[in-house]
Amino acid sequence: MTIDIPRQSPTSPRKRIRFAFASALLVGGLALSGCAADATTATTAASTSQSAGATSSSASAPTDATTTAETISSTADAAEAFLATLSEEQRDSVLYSYDDETKTTSWSNFPVTFVDRAGLNLSDLTDEQKTAALAVLKGLLSDDAYATVSGIMGGDEYLHENSNSTEESLGQYYIAFFGDPSETNAWEVQFGGHHLGINATLDGSADAITFAPTHLGIQPAEYTDADGNDVQPFDGIYTDAFAFYDSLTDEQKATLYQGDTVANMVCAPGSTCDYPTGTGLSGADLTDEQKQLLLDVIANWAGMADEETTDAALAEIESTLDTTYVNWSGATTYDMTQGDGIYFQISGPNVYVEFAAQQGSAGADVAGVTTSGWGHVHTIYRDPTNDYANSATQQAATSMGGGPTGGTPPAGGTPPVGVAGS
Repeated sequence: MTIDIPRQSPTSPRKRIRFAFASALLVGGLALSGCAADATTATTAASTSQSAGATSSSASAPTDATTTAETISSTADAAEAFLATLSEEQRDSVLYSYDDETKTTSWSNFPVTFVDRAGLNLSDLTDEQKTAALAVLKGLLSDDAYATVSGIMGGDEYLHENSNSTEESLGQYYIAFFGDPSETNAWEVQFGGHHLGINATLDGSADAITFAPTHLGIQPAEYTDADGNDVQPFDGIYTDAFAFYDSLTDEQKATLYQGDTVANMVCAPGSTCDYPTGTGLSGADLTDEQKQLLLDVIANWAGMADEETTDAALAEIESTLDTTYVNWSGATTYDMTQGDGIYFQISGPNVYVEFAAQQGSAGADVAGVTTSGWGHVHTIYRDPTNDYANSATQQAATSMGGGPTGGTPPAGGTPPVGVAGS
């Protein structure tokens, strides 16, 4: 039975993620791959510095749309403005047919040197074009989601500047459109790089937006930007996850918990997935309050756009929450100084979320900074019934050498074949 529970907006004051760098990214342009320090400078303020948000430019900071139609319209307008800045050759590179299966193979948790991305590399664009590309994200995402994405990108830039990694692709991001940007027809925005893979399908004819599938990752979990601000892109996700965990009784935790060892990822970003379910705690065994807390966790992926879109996505997930299962392993308190991080999986008829701490830095080590476990996380969000709004069937992403990918490549080496999840 569907329970009508009032939901908080993704921009609720309860959310702890607040950044002030959004306007700097859009106005100044993101200096990628070779100018990483400028991008890091743009990522000012953190979840612990909410007051800094008052200093950002109200004229250029992201403003949340209220309805699905508004989000579709603003994103389409921004996409058209971006396309207008491109040459004919660049337009040909960024535009694909709506049902092109490339959309399923061109995103991954691997760096762009291992898996070819679709579209244009932002590092190859002019400052004007970069700003216009990022404005597409501004139109698409809520303030909180835009801040999370910007923090992820800033983390890659931080590693590019400060780690001992030889991976030159850190800080490189690609943008592609599948279908022509439109307020009335279906099309997709694909944006991402190593720790980011957004696949947002916008369909004005159905007044619907889906972010399935999407990959969000972090490395490190916490870093200091060039202005001395503390940045924690996943603080809100961690806070929501532990709020759910802490709400459970000892008996519920015993059913939920799978052990101290952090599990490997079952459905790696860019791979096919059998959507395992039935392990852990059933939604039917949760109280109404606990169900809402679980929906709050899911909203970090399903609720990346406006409030109306989020409500619609969560209502669909809520309708089958009783047959949705959640399991957990690893740490049981939000303390990044203890243990190797956490793993949780939420699997049901209308949702699949996997959050997996990676037990290794993939060679991106920084003295005094945690870049493994808590400090290196891959996540995936999928909808078993509606990935890519059913416009394409997931194919396994392939490496530049032609082999299937999964997991985390060793530093300076070749990605392992067929290994899902680490």
